[in-house]
Amino acid sequence: MILPIVAYGTPVLRKKAQDIAPDHPELAQIIANMFETMYKAEGVGLAAPQVNLPIRLFVIAPGPMDDQDASIQGMEKVFINAQITEWEGEQEPFVEGCLSIPGIRETVLRKPRLRIRYLDKDFNEQHEWYEGVVARVIAHEYDHIEGVLFTDLIPLLKRKLLRGRLDAISKGKVQVEYRMRFPNP
Repeated sequence: MILPIVAYGTPVLRKKAQDIAPDHPELAQIIANMFETMYKAEGVGLAAPQVNLPIRLFVIAPGPMDDQDASIQGMEKVFINAQITEWEGEQEPFVEGCLSIPGIRETVLRKPRLRIRYLDKDFNEQHEWYEGVVARVIAHEYDHIEGVLFTDLIPLLKRKLLRGRLDAISKGKVQVEYRMRFPNP
């Protein structure tokens, strides 16, 4: 089932998400719905807060970015109760966008390599290093479960210049090809 993606200004996007247990109600269905929603919206990642669920869960499928990194073709991953434990490298610029903030893309600085501890869809603990495009996607989705948006990571002046566009998004004054829910229509 395709879920509505909540827009900028929705309170759940600003809250630190809660850990979940293996017996979380309908978890397998939530994960399936999140992948279906992400693919329908042509995204490369989706965090549970973006579908109005305040839980520490995100999915990625960065295949559309495989022109930048062939190793990610066909990759699909589920991250439950994730914690980034290490970062490495000098910050690098990359233009990011977000399904909850349609129509806005800005350059964000992030370190290129990260180590993350998480539970996979079967609740097996994983400790893995990622770098490049995949690390970028993971970091972006991880920020969502921490209550952080990519617009928080751009310079203050740029954020001020975007204020009107962000307010318009929260009011539903944006055209998208996927289902959205707006906090101030």
